Amino acid sequence: MSSTDITINHDVHPAHDEHEHHHEQNFLEKYIFSQDHKTIAKQFLIMGIAWAFLGGFLSILFRLQLGWPEATFTFLEPILGGWVENGKLNPEFYLALVTMHGTIMVFFVLTAGLSGTFSNFLIPLQLGARDMASGFMNMLSFWIFFLSSIILFSSLFVETGPAAGGWTVYPPLSALPEAIQGSQDGMTLWLIAMALFIVSQLLGGVNYITTVINLRTKGMSMTKMPLTIWAFFFTAILGLLAFPVLFSAALLLIFDRSFGTSFFLSDIYIAGQALSNTGGSPILFQHLFWFLGHPEVYIVIMPAFGIVSEVITTNSRKPIFGYRAMIGSLFGISVLSFVVWAHHMFVSGMNPFLGSVFMFLTLIIAVPSAVKVFNWLATLWRGNIRFTSAMMFAVGFVSLFISGGLTGIILGNSALDIQLHDTYFVVAHFHLVMGAAAFFGMFAGVYHWFPKMFGRMMDEKLGFVHFWLTFISVYLVFMPMHYIGIAGFPRRYYNWTGFEVFSGFTDMNTFISISAILGFTAQFIFLFNFVYSIVRGRRATANPWHSNTLEWTTPVNPGHGNWPGALPVVHRWPYDYSKPGSVEDYIPQTVPFSETQSSNMPHERDFE
Repeated sequence: MSSTDITINHDVHPAHDEHEHHHEQNFLEKYIFSQDHKTIAKQFLIMGIAWAFLGGFLSILFRLQLGWPEATFTFLEPILGGWVENGKLNPEFYLALVTMHGTIMVFFVLTAGLSGTFSNFLIPLQLGARDMASGFMNMLSFWIFFLSSIILFSSLFVETGPAAGGWTVYPPLSALPEAIQGSQDGMTLWLIAMALFIVSQLLGGVNYITTVINLRTKGMSMTKMPLTIWAFFFTAILGLLAFPVLFSAALLLIFDRSFGTSFFLSDIYIAGQALSNTGGSPILFQHLFWFLGHPEVYIVIMPAFGIVSEVITTNSRKPIFGYRAMIGSLFGISVLSFVVWAHHMFVSGMNPFLGSVFMFLTLIIAVPSAVKVFNWLATLWRGNIRFTSAMMFAVGFVSLFISGGLTGIILGNSALDIQLHDTYFVVAHFHLVMGAAAFFGMFAGVYHWFPKMFGRMMDEKLGFVHFWLTFISVYLVFMPMHYIGIAGFPRRYYNWTGFEVFSGFTDMNTFISISAILGFTAQFIFLFNFVYSIVRGRRATANPWHSNTLEWTTPVNPGHGNWPGALPVVHRWPYDYSKPGSVEDYIPQTVPFSETQSSNMPHERDFE
């Protein structure tokens, strides 16, 4: 805690207090078009949960096909209409299911739902700010995301079906409306929805960065910020630098589809007829997509890093191990994430020397990731651990991150990746390390900050049941995928029973599908717990977890402006847990060193 740290004293947005006293907000202003960051966070959370259940339902539909490829599912006909013929899924609709599932989960749940919820909710509260830098821009961010959601959801109901080119929407399938049914109106709506989604994320990112830099309360230097804020800060920077690249790719793709350009098209034949497009390159689209696509992996996972760090240290009753190393690893991951995108393109025909450069950089990124894992385990070691629902999901996150990360080292090797590319080994890897792990981080955050969000406690017993069913089912789904992937089982195949070489995988796919149904069903336990606790849950105290960070110094149900009086003043870092000589096993950031002389370290005695 250097004396040279920049500290900014802001009693920000004094107009909020004035506003509260002179203007009673109506229902629309308070709950719908709210500019309160806490309400906007809840809006992102509820939208994220809704999208998660829809995305999960789509995955169950295509797992039914994969688990029982020769069976008929007549009960789906009233739900899916013409997309089910004689009890069998339409093959093009199967591709649409895969496309929409990936899009929904990666962007609308794990980006908007995770980062939009916790960045909005925690940044002002943990920094001691009244609100975000721009409440109006914050509100606009959510409603543009909502509009994007409506457009993407509507694509499920167009006559030709939703987008069916994979969640990466590679051309030429995505660039030629006449290619397949899923390349028509559904793809157009997909591109429009993604363009609006990116605008929403950029508005949010600018707000998060500005708030962190400018609106910290008195005493809140950068080295006194919780690791959650550091994670949200780096995530916002990544999004601000990477999302415009995908926006440009989507824009150029719209030009190719609608205005006859050839950015991504060249030498294309349809039904034996040559199209007029020349000079474009689909590889260019891959570069643009993955320049966002790989930082996107960390845009998804880094908020979970911060949440898990906070939950583990709070429930271990120990200071976080290696605070500065954790910040350094976040910085290292952020930088390296921009220079490894082409490891997704080892099979695209790139120069082998260039591939070796990307392989080297990819393997290096394991170092800062390993630093984080080591520090989490060191924090847990000999801690006075409290096994709350949030803590269970945080430890589960570490397990999944280790498991998925180890297979990432295998895929980072270009010689191995060329063999495993587009097999279920890749599906298993990224679902463990990014998908399931990020969900576990999100669940940990919801269970931990639910009392602050809604003033009530979630049921811990239901939380434990939710954790164990989810944890077990995740491993039962994705561990077998590694084995069938090594054996060469390919992704995105609608039906493999006509291939003799794949005939031995039927039982394994059935087992995976049953496990997926179990895991999806377990999420209804969470949904019940979430909704019931909002209405009937046990009322929370101001600081139920005995945490040190500033959000727990607000009233149980903080109004717009967060603190009714003056803003808190910060005196110490956020991880003073179990200090020798202290009466309590936690010391909040607002407690001066002059009041804790018996537990002050030698370098802290001169601070007050």
